[in-house]
Amino acid sequence: MATSICSGVHLGLKNVLPASLKLCIRRINCNSASITRPHRLIYARMYPTVLVLPDGSSVNIRYHEPRKIITLPIDLSSLSEEEMKQRLEKRKPKKKIKIEEDITDDFDVNKYAKYIKK
Repeated sequence: MATSICSGVHLGLKNVLPASLKLCIRRINCNSASITRPHRLIYARMYPTVLVLPDGSSVNIRYHEPRKIITLPIDLSSLSEEEMKQRLEKRKPKKKIKIEEDITDDFDVNKYAKYIKK
C-alpha cells in the first residue's frame, strides 16, 4: 500500500498527500546502512547501565563506558545524626577477628600398632 502511495508522489501528486505520507519520498531505512557505512566522525558506543538515585530508585540509562551499575552519592548533610553515624560506620574498614586454635596432640601410635602389618 505504501509503495502505491509513494509511486503516486512521483506522478505529481506530491501536494495532495498529507505531511505524514511525504516521509515516503525519501526512503531511509535499514537497507541504506547495509549498502554503505554510516557517515559519522565519531562512532559512539553506548552500554546499558543501571543508575541508582540517592532515594533508592533505579533508572536504566545508556552510558559511554561498560558498567553494570552506577550509584549516585547521598548528601550527608540532609540526613539525621543517627543515619549519618550509621553511614560513616559502614565506610570504616571492618576489624578482623583472629581465631587462635589450640591444637593438642594426644595421638598414641602404640594403640594402633597392632593394625599395621610388617
